[in-house]
Amino acid sequence: MGKVTLVGAGPGDPELLTIKAVRAIQQADVVLIDDLVNPAILDYAPASARVIQVGKRGGCASTPQEFIERLMVAEARAGQQVVRLKGGDPYLFGRGGEERATLQAHGIAVDVVPGISSGVAAPASIGVPLTHRDWSQGAIFVTGHGKDEQSEPNWAALAQSGLTLVIYMGVARVESIQAGLLAGGAALTLPVAVVQSATRAQQRQVVTTLGQLPQTLRDSGLGSPSIIVIGDVVRCAEAWQELVQLPASACTATAR
Repeated sequence: MGKVTLVGAGPGDPELLTIKAVRAIQQADVVLIDDLVNPAILDYAPASARVIQVGKRGGCASTPQEFIERLMVAEARAGQQVVRLKGGDPYLFGRGGEERATLQAHGIAVDVVPGISSGVAAPASIGVPLTHRDWSQGAIFVTGHGKDEQSEPNWAALAQSGLTLVIYMGVARVESIQAGLLAGGAALTLPVAVVQSATRAQQRQVVTTLGQLPQTLRDSGLGSPSIIVIGDVVRCAEAWQELVQLPASACTATAR
């Protein structure tokens, strides 16, 4: 019997891989790779490893989740060391929990190697901390859409939390997200950053306000994959300082 390792490949930059992730990839017989994983990471895989594309992208042709799980079970039962290579972190909007449960139900040994999520890397790449003693005592990671209508995020409640919001898969739903947050009392002037393809060479970003968010996205042409960060911590972004014509030290001037 082989084994499956769910490996977080991070946000894109291969240098953000963990040492444990590299070791798992180096020992793989089979690599199942997602669309959002930087192909350069496959340089760590043995030349003999079989690489199978199992991409899943919203609005695009995607590999069915059930097929991916059956494939992992079959390869492990054939004695293979299987690496399921996922963008970001397997347990943060990566379906890692579903896959681990399926593998365990079939008696397959499974390990999980955490990765740096784009929800952490994207704001950091533009100078935005997710927490700040003056502005936010926590951060909430949330998907832009639920599995169905019953699991849709409660945007009004999230607005009332006063915490930094880090939204995955939210670009296509930005108007409804904006409406929900405003209904919960969020200010039109609340700072927002959108980062596309974080940590990759093609990274792009914009900063704006909640009131201007849909129009800014349309004007910028940014699309998926993007992370949307909403909250006063966005004031720390250099681009925000330029937008509102604040001095470079404005972010830290009030730090205690």
